[in-house]
Amino acid sequence: MPIPFRSVIIATLLSSLVLVAPVSMSATATPVAANKKADQGFAQVKTAFLAALWQQDPDMAMAAGRYQDANKLVLPNQATRDAYVAFADNWLAQLGKVNADALSAKEQTDLALIRNYLNGARWYLTQFREFEWNPTQHNIAGSFDAILNTDFAPKAKRVLAAIQRLQAVPAYYAAAKAIIKNPTPEHTRLAIKQSAGAITVLAGLEKAAAQEKLAVKDKQALEDGLKNARAAINDYVQFLVGLEKTLDPATARSFRIGKDLYEGKFSADIQTSLTAEQIYQRALTAREEAHNNMEKLADQLWDKIMGAQAKPADRVKKIAMVIDKLSDKHVAAKDLYPEIRKQIPQLEKWIRDHDLVSLDLKKPLVVRETPEYQRGISVASIEAPGIFRPNDKTYYNVTPFDGQPAEQIESTLREYNHWVLQILNIHEAIPGHYTQLQHANKSPSVIKTLFGNGAMIEGWAVYSERMMLESGYGDNTPEMWLMYYKWNLRAVCNTILDYQVHVLGMTESEAKDFLMNQAFQTKAEADGKWLRVQYTSVQLTSYFSGYSEILEFREQLKKQQGDKFKLKQFHEQFLSYGSAPVGMIKKLMLKDATK
Repeated sequence: MPIPFRSVIIATLLSSLVLVAPVSMSATATPVAANKKADQGFAQVKTAFLAALWQQDPDMAMAAGRYQDANKLVLPNQATRDAYVAFADNWLAQLGKVNADALSAKEQTDLALIRNYLNGARWYLTQFREFEWNPTQHNIAGSFDAILNTDFAPKAKRVLAAIQRLQAVPAYYAAAKAIIKNPTPEHTRLAIKQSAGAITVLAGLEKAAAQEKLAVKDKQALEDGLKNARAAINDYVQFLVGLEKTLDPATARSFRIGKDLYEGKFSADIQTSLTAEQIYQRALTAREEAHNNMEKLADQLWDKIMGAQAKPADRVKKIAMVIDKLSDKHVAAKDLYPEIRKQIPQLEKWIRDHDLVSLDLKKPLVVRETPEYQRGISVASIEAPGIFRPNDKTYYNVTPFDGQPAEQIESTLREYNHWVLQILNIHEAIPGHYTQLQHANKSPSVIKTLFGNGAMIEGWAVYSERMMLESGYGDNTPEMWLMYYKWNLRAVCNTILDYQVHVLGMTESEAKDFLMNQAFQTKAEADGKWLRVQYTSVQLTSYFSGYSEILEFREQLKKQQGDKFKLKQFHEQFLSYGSAPVGMIKKLMLKDATK
């Protein structure tokens, strides 16, 4: 599932820039004693860089948990982008003076990550230019939501910050309208839908302000600000509605980004030594392996589940029939949220009883409905606090069934059946995203957590699913393992789908047939995934890419260390490096093992 967590997603213009291109590390490392002075000098450089970054990008500062400039709303105009490119160029020049060979391995990776971030920022702003063709990039809801629902200051002060920020909303949407050029029809329609969430968030601000004793001037600023902001949002929606009516699907910009941009974005986001095409080929092989495993489990379950019904010779049909029958067992729609909340402590207990990884149960996890402005892309997601506010709430967002027909609701519940719902909670919560991001926020390296790598984050969540079943979770029943492979196949097929759609031109009918008949997904899930692959690119590859790297590395260490290998120790050390790319973590762990 995607992760709109505050420590990674930037609320406005630069929402993609934390996932950036790999830079090679020096192969040489001087002895520890010789590194110390260089490391101390570089620590000062990092402090200066972060201070400059917070000034340059108040929204990113908020995403990281620093709210000193929460009253400032950055405008998505050309002046902002020019300033950001100049900022990147300036700091790349300064970092070019740092002698990487003199640094310790851990500081080399921090240097590489900062350079990666800055190079990625330039690529997104000067080449990908998503702000021009994706109107969903322009939405003020996320930042206001964070201000109102993060306890960084007394509520009265947060309301005042929001009121001050409110005054710039008309200019924000005016700048957004000015920059949009030939948007895709798909992103335009989604932006219209999500903009309603901004109106909802403003209603929340109005309600919060009504509970505070405001000065007369602040009340007037609130009243005028809300009136003007609502008008600006409605005007933006009408602008998009007008655009959408004029867009001809035959001539408008395609949501498919094409091979060149895809490879560039893959390099920027995933940070692996492989190309997008190589990961795609690996995924094709992994799909075949999954089908082989699933066929064996379907044969094992056939008599128990299907009774005397004739077994088809076609393996895909056979697997699908068993999965379909098992999927009859699922929660009722009204019980979805209670069941998720019920399972969280059960997963915590399993982790503790089997000593798999340390948990900090004092950090609040709140299961809630996905905010309206975030809906339309996924069923579930995690929204975690930034590194500077690690004790704030983590939100486990689950999209409600509001307004959906009964057939679609039933299809979704069958997709997230008795077994799959448990795996979803492992992935999103424990020991998946919630646990990993807790560990990341304890990392001594702010840089490794701030510039979190999406493939590592999603890869860990996918890895944790397998690790839990390997530990015996689910009693090693064939039903649980079959549903695990169905779920794991989702990560594999995400990669195949994304590449085939954006690079090879897979059509909607081909995509849905693939998802339903090769990945065994229900119609509701396939319909949702088709929407998601239109709205996003490359992110769907992060699951399989990160997972396969983590699992491969773990198996390498197990082979090398033999009886000395300890699973919990591996997990603790792996997670201690923040959300750095898997390849960097591997180098650091192997380096530490030689000390």
